[in-house]
Amino acid sequence: MRALRRLIQGRILLLTICAAGIGGTFQFGYNLSVINAPTSYIQAFTNETWQARTGEPLPDHLVLLMWSLIVSLYPLGGLFGALLAGPLAITLGRKKSLLVNNIFVVSAAILFGFSRKAGSFEMIMLGRLLVGVNAGVSMNIQPMYLGESAPKELRGAVAMSSAIFTALGIVMGQVVGLRELLGGPQAWPLLLASSLVPGALQLASLPLLPESPRYLLIDCGDTEACLAALRRLRGSGDLAGELEELEEERAACQGCRARRPWELFQHRALRRQVTSLVVLGSAMELCGNDSVYAYASSVFRKAGVPEAKIQYAIIGTGSCELLTAVVSSSFPWTLYLAMACIFAFILSFGIGPAGVTGILATELFDQMARPAACMVCGALMWIMLFLVGLGFPFIMEALSHYLYVPFLGVCVCGAIYTGLFLPETKGKTFQEISEELHRLNFPRRAQGPTWRSLEVIQSTEL
Repeated sequence: MRALRRLIQGRILLLTICAAGIGGTFQFGYNLSVINAPTSYIQAFTNETWQARTGEPLPDHLVLLMWSLIVSLYPLGGLFGALLAGPLAITLGRKKSLLVNNIFVVSAAILFGFSRKAGSFEMIMLGRLLVGVNAGVSMNIQPMYLGESAPKELRGAVAMSSAIFTALGIVMGQVVGLRELLGGPQAWPLLLASSLVPGALQLASLPLLPESPRYLLIDCGDTEACLAALRRLRGSGDLAGELEELEEERAACQGCRARRPWELFQHRALRRQVTSLVVLGSAMELCGNDSVYAYASSVFRKAGVPEAKIQYAIIGTGSCELLTAVVSSSFPWTLYLAMACIFAFILSFGIGPAGVTGILATELFDQMARPAACMVCGALMWIMLFLVGLGFPFIMEALSHYLYVPFLGVCVCGAIYTGLFLPETKGKTFQEISEELHRLNFPRRAQGPTWRSLEVIQSTEL
């Protein structure tokens, strides 16, 4: 009977992960990659619409600029979403914020679906901005929600699910974008509007699952609701240890208000946390990985992959998680080498930066600073993604086969910082992590919290 109870509670945690992920980071990955398949059709539609209005076609460089704007409005919307995520998480809670966030997806799907009939490429632009806002909110709140709901021993694995759902969304966007499915010249408005499906799945499932216990106790002061959520997530076993940890953090936050984003940069006690967040958050996007999903067809075309096979090669990029700096040489076999290197680059991205960077704000900051930290991390990520997405096609034109050399330098710098300065968080409570970071921020002070662990790990595993 006890084994059955544990199985049921394990299923509730799994359902919570899936419900948050399908309408959360899955949407980020899906909308990041789904725009790639209809590239030529949307460019042609933009040109035809402009010609119908003015009587003259757009010059090629302006067509490229309009396309870059359509792609880059997604991360710009993500920036707005990231700034919105903190206040939403505090005001509505983690779960309700994810549910309300689907308003943007529904609005974007309507705009996408009727854009061609209305003869308006501006509707596509506005839709991309709105799905970006949705992604910006979910990219910040989903890791926060899952990190606060998972038990200490599973927190790292559960938080990594955000990266898994991102990769799954990327692959699904590429598969649905095949010409045999919705990637044809007539179906592309439906392809863009298909993001409505995961949003509907989240709206149907997430209301049945519990809110973050940590939010209920520390932010709302509702002990009974916290216990009820813990029982649903953990079962009816001994919850005394976990409740004691929550009470300790609640006591540490007593009388404090939620920090604002700019206040994080003013406190010496948060110096290492903020530095790690800024350096690694920027490096994750400046490594150039996410841009390849929007511009994959152009990259493979430059590498010499036959036109008919490009859509299948694109699916390979989503199946791994990081991209490469090798797309060159005139030998026939090098086009396959270029594909293999891109797959390997994406794979290494998924193992490291994609999964770990997203949970830094959850693990390195306390309950009062966590929403603001997520806003800072999200804002940085989306600003960098916007700049790289806007400049990527022009960088590709300028550097050709050496396109990824600048991104390689960013990867090396990020790896060096990680090895030297980022503390390990595996298997530690939020309170223990906070105490270790306090010691690292004030190395010469005798007073302050004392680190109680048997050893201090100076750097995280690469």
